[in-house]
Amino acid sequence: MVTFGSTLRRGLPRIPGGEPWPPDGAAPARNGHGPAVTIVPEVIPVVEPGRNEPVETPQVLAAPGAGGGVVRRGLPRAPGGEPWPQASSVLVAVRTTATPSPTPLAASAAPVAASPAVAQPEMTPPGDATPLRRGLPRASGGEPWPPAGSAPAAPAPAATAADTNGAPAPIAEAPEVPAAGVTPSAAHTRAPATSTGSPLSQPLSLPRTVWAGAHAASRATAQPEPKRIGPFTRAQWAGAVAVGGAGLLFAAAMAVFAVRWLLSTPWGVDFLAAYPGEYHLPAGAPVGFPAWLGWQHFFNVFLMVLIIRSGLQVRAQKKPPAYLTPRRGGAQGKVSLTVWFHQSLDVLWVLNGLVFIVLLFVSGQWVRIVPTAWEVFPNAVSAALQYISLDWPTENGWVNYNALQQLAYFTTVFIAAPLAIATGVRMSGFWPKNAAGLNKAYPIEWARAVHFPTMLYFVAFIAVHVFLVFATGALRNLNHMYAAQGSVDPSAYADNWTGFWFFVASLAVIAVAWVAARPLVLAPIARLFGTVSSR
Repeated sequence: MVTFGSTLRRGLPRIPGGEPWPPDGAAPARNGHGPAVTIVPEVIPVVEPGRNEPVETPQVLAAPGAGGGVVRRGLPRAPGGEPWPQASSVLVAVRTTATPSPTPLAASAAPVAASPAVAQPEMTPPGDATPLRRGLPRASGGEPWPPAGSAPAAPAPAATAADTNGAPAPIAEAPEVPAAGVTPSAAHTRAPATSTGSPLSQPLSLPRTVWAGAHAASRATAQPEPKRIGPFTRAQWAGAVAVGGAGLLFAAAMAVFAVRWLLSTPWGVDFLAAYPGEYHLPAGAPVGFPAWLGWQHFFNVFLMVLIIRSGLQVRAQKKPPAYLTPRRGGAQGKVSLTVWFHQSLDVLWVLNGLVFIVLLFVSGQWVRIVPTAWEVFPNAVSAALQYISLDWPTENGWVNYNALQQLAYFTTVFIAAPLAIATGVRMSGFWPKNAAGLNKAYPIEWARAVHFPTMLYFVAFIAVHVFLVFATGALRNLNHMYAAQGSVDPSAYADNWTGFWFFVASLAVIAVAWVAARPLVLAPIARLFGTVSSR
């Protein structure tokens, strides 16, 4: 079995400005154990060396057929040059390993000459030689490539190998690629790095074809992140309000047209005739509003506005500005100043509501807001259809509310208000924290889930209530609520401004309280009930 050599691959030079490595020559066999190399002894002419004549060192050449192949040639070392290495480069002797080959290959390779091999003399590298860098082996299991040695200083004419007959031939001086233990001669002279004389350390002078674009020197200024109000920015909120408002306006217009068509049908005409939107109160029902009801109405509006404001602050506040430690509860009852203000307003609102309920039943005014007949429901539907169609029913709150108003007032006074009180007490400091059974029966999570929607209901009720007050006769309705003036004739106080000025004065008081509800003003009041601290 004969192991053939492979074509040698060449890479980067070992030194700056040098030749590609390895030089042009035979490559070792693929299995790393090439056949034994028979070194051809070089017959050197016997010349009597003179006193000043340098002694030529013998060159060790590998037999051409000794387990090697033709060396591959690569790119030129200089523009316009020949492929490297030159075709006349010296062959490198393949070092035989001590490991025996599985198949005896020495017998199959014919020796070139029968003379004994010439020993390789030890030589010291010249001063201008550079030690070679060694890399990975050329074959699997081989030694690092190239063999240990030094790189020549400059190339020289290649040597001529001996012929197949073994006849000696004079060898010209050439840049030998030293094998292991062999160094080049010091008599070599340094040649220019390239054919043009330009050193390889300098880049080639080629015409420039690529230039930096317009954006290479310009840097875009980083824009600050837009301020967000909740999940959206101001522009996004404006767009959402515009789109949502347009959608609501379109839906409202469609509802108006649909209800107008419904009420114009025979069924709609008969329905409005049977249920005009209100029903008669029981006999003996009071007419008009007493003065205490107007004052209760103002105080209720005053407290509700501040309660909603402080409740939203409690919900959104992360770091309270101050805390209140009550005198009786100690550190366990410590709350933020905002929570204390909210609960204090709740207490006043509950007291005002209790007074209102008592006076409502004592004076008989309860029949105005408590349904007394089942006719209230179809009349409420009739009133709602008339409101949607923009053909509002004629009303006179001094005498009677329509059915829809009566249901709204009843829901607010007797359902929403008690629900807000019950859920607020559960979340306040008035609730006994150690009552395990009571806490299990009435979890605080339920109270939190109901309390906020109840507040939203009050906000919606106030908004609709104020809108209808101004849309159905502002001066007349304000006289009823704030000045306790009115008549069974709906147009009697339609041009009286007394109630309006009472309303303006109440708005001024509410605005002052809104501005004053801050820690600087609340802290001195809170110190009457405990200790105020920043932590």
